[in-house]
Amino acid sequence: MTPAADCQLCPRLVAYREANRAAIPHGFNAPVPSFGPLSARLLVVGQAPGVNGANTTGRPFTGDVAGRLLYATLLKEGFASGTYAERANDGLALHDCRVTNAVRCAPPQHKLQTQEINTCRRFLAEELAAMPNLRVCLAIGREPHEGILRVLGLKPASYKFAHGAMHQLPGGLMLADSFHTSQYNVNTGRLTPAMFAAVVAAIRARLGGA
Repeated sequence: MTPAADCQLCPRLVAYREANRAAIPHGFNAPVPSFGPLSARLLVVGQAPGVNGANTTGRPFTGDVAGRLLYATLLKEGFASGTYAERANDGLALHDCRVTNAVRCAPPQHKLQTQEINTCRRFLAEELAAMPNLRVCLAIGREPHEGILRVLGLKPASYKFAHGAMHQLPGGLMLADSFHTSQYNVNTGRLTPAMFAAVVAAIRARLGGA
């Protein structure tokens, strides 16, 4: 479910990883593994690790602004316990929730190429297949939304991405959408804490109490 530490599938991402190992010697600088139990009913899927976030800390959505809103909301809705302190050893634990990225390596300027998205999709497919209780996927952004649908053999055109949308998919899985919890979206007000909280609260209501 996680590429090898020295995965060579995407040459551009490999080159960037090597550059980061020199520039950020204290960092994780490898494909970032998922966080949370495989028994979870909720899978949160982001786009890719941030170079100064998950690429450095080794845990998805950890170490940058994107994780602050995500984990604060998961804590509020009972999907997590402990304290989020922007490091992998902060003691935060996830409950009935798992967090991953559609692409496991950090891309330059946080911009992915189509070939890289397509190549890494095999690991997202393995993730979904390994979660026997999965009922809801929360896509943090359009790219994860489309990636989940393609893994399931569904056409993105049939399930339009929109913040707050809840798509009932064949087989019983629900796909929930949110704008990305990025610093840009938060600072510009495109995504407010209340907007994101409403999405996670709707998922909690669907799954039942913590």
